[in-house]
Amino acid sequence: MSTEIVQLVDQATPYLTAALGAYGGAVLTRAEDAAVDATANLGRRLLQLVWSRRNEDGQAALDRAVQDAAEDAEDADATTALLYQLKRALRDDEDLRCELAALMPESSGTVTITASGNRAIAAHSIGTAVTGDHTRIGE
Repeated sequence: MSTEIVQLVDQATPYLTAALGAYGGAVLTRAEDAAVDATANLGRRLLQLVWSRRNEDGQAALDRAVQDAAEDAEDADATTALLYQLKRALRDDEDLRCELAALMPESSGTVTITASGNRAIAAHSIGTAVTGDHTRIGE
């Protein structure tokens, strides 16, 4: 399996799991939902794209893997089976790899955030953060 495919699947995994959490087993047939966050909607689009490019047997296998992963989000084996179906589809279809890569957001590189000490806060981006006793916001 090429490094490109492994990296693409690793990058897609959070979107796929968010889609399964938001849409469940219906992720392959549901339309985009404005009430669902962008991460889950991207995962739904990724899965639907892969499904649409598979033959009948490939579609059935992907559908089974999605159903299993949606039924038990804590089952690592079910998630692994779904990711295997994705890797298999990408291995077999170079055009699909390009399309999937184009859908993925640009990576800004690695971000390391560290908080240390009493009442420390660590965040990649943050609106309001407060530590301390008797703090009041919005006075």
